[in-house]
Amino acid sequence: MKGILTIGLLVMSNTFMTLAWYGHLKFAELKWFNKLGLVSIILISWGIAFFEYCFQVPANRIGYSKYGGPFSLVELKVIQEVITLIVFSVFTMLVFKNESFRWNHFVGFIFLILAVYFIFKK
Repeated sequence: MKGILTIGLLVMSNTFMTLAWYGHLKFAELKWFNKLGLVSIILISWGIAFFEYCFQVPANRIGYSKYGGPFSLVELKVIQEVITLIVFSVFTMLVFKNESFRWNHFVGFIFLILAVYFIFKK
């Protein structure tokens, strides 16, 4: 149960992270947003990133083996990175329709999946 909760929180965290890091690139299409300066955009991104931390910190706390969770620190990091790529890929396909994934992107993702396999191999 703690593993599923950890992964769910990491998905939520990464959704906010992706929105904070890349959302402003799409929001630039909005007239009012496009008029904002860089400092304003940074502050908006920080505001969004706050919610990332509201999910990330509990996910790591709940999931880390030293606090009774099922994952080592390395396993948590690898899970987080894979979730980041999945969330980013979905976000890109849904929001940035002019972007495309090429064969080399998929090969890279396969290597990341292999990394997960080897990290979790006992």
